[in-house]
Amino acid sequence: MKLRSFFIIILLSIIHIGCDNKKSEKNTSEKTLKTIKEKQVKKVKKRWDSLNSKNVEAFFTEYEKKNKESKVIIKTKFGNIKLRLYDDTPIHRANFIFLTKIKYFNTTEIYRVAKNFVIQGGNSDETYTKTQRRLYGNYLIKPEFRKNRKHKYGALAATRHWEDNPNKLSNPFEFYIVHSRKGAHHLNNEHTVFGEVISGFDTMDKISRVKVGVDEWPTNDIHMTVEILD
Repeated sequence: MKLRSFFIIILLSIIHIGCDNKKSEKNTSEKTLKTIKEKQVKKVKKRWDSLNSKNVEAFFTEYEKKNKESKVIIKTKFGNIKLRLYDDTPIHRANFIFLTKIKYFNTTEIYRVAKNFVIQGGNSDETYTKTQRRLYGNYLIKPEFRKNRKHKYGALAATRHWEDNPNKLSNPFEFYIVHSRKGAHHLNNEHTVFGEVISGFDTMDKISRVKVGVDEWPTNDIHMTVEILD
């Protein structure tokens, strides 16, 4: 009888230990799951990684509310060009401010000088430039055409692909400034005009005189930096 009681006590002890182990495993599992969730939350909140090709308008609508700057300066070896961005093209304005703040433009160049037409910038052969584009999914922006925003002398506009682009979506990374005194009005309602030059027309004239190749890319690179003015 004593021997039987002894075995019962041992069996109950084993069952109790097993339950404790299961509880311990469950607690460990719950802690691990909680840690994973916390890491995922931190990853989502990390910097601006939430911007992607599927949430462009929503992202910049929110970004625009907290980033109201409207003046920027392009600095080059030929001098500076000051720009005012329009409030009535909010997504394009917010996009340009965003790229300026993450210093995207600072590894790009003025890569096209079309004599008496446009001066174009926002691209380069730098690895960083390509990496930034891939990071945000090479997104596109819907056009923001406005009747009072024309391709006048000094107009700032977004580039875009002409082929396979029926909705005239803008390339967010590249821009051009109209250098023709007569304007470039054949581009009205083809490209979004989202700003204008307020000073630095003499700098534009100097840039327009540089030597270019057959592709209109300057023979000597014209590096630039873009900064917020207000």
